[in-house]
Amino acid sequence: MTVTLTEKAEFRLRELLLGSNPKTSKPTKGIRLSAKGGGCNGYEYGMEVTSAPKPDDMVIEQGQVQIYVDANSITLLEGMVIDFVEGVMESGFKFTNPNAKDTCSCGKSFSAGDCTPQGTPCK
Repeated sequence: MTVTLTEKAEFRLRELLLGSNPKTSKPTKGIRLSAKGGGCNGYEYGMEVTSAPKPDDMVIEQGQVQIYVDANSITLLEGMVIDFVEGVMESGFKFTNPNAKDTCSCGKSFSAGDCTPQGTPCK
């Protein structure tokens, strides 16, 4: 299983995870990634800060960031690259997922072929 963080994404996540304790060199928390039914294309990305993985999570260390991938999402997120973009019109994490057959214009939702649940129209 591979999920890759770009240098910018790792820096931003490490900064977020260190939060109020920037004196430590390595975060004590991690990021949990998932793909859940929802969004306008059927699946939406989930990303949350957590203290520990769930028992069935896949654990990946990328630089100084611990990534916990939800067991049900592994096949949907395999090979994904997470970047952080900063611009005048848009800033945030950008997901490039080789398993996505189609993505929403916002980049937070995707379909993965025949296994994709029914999407919810964008509002």
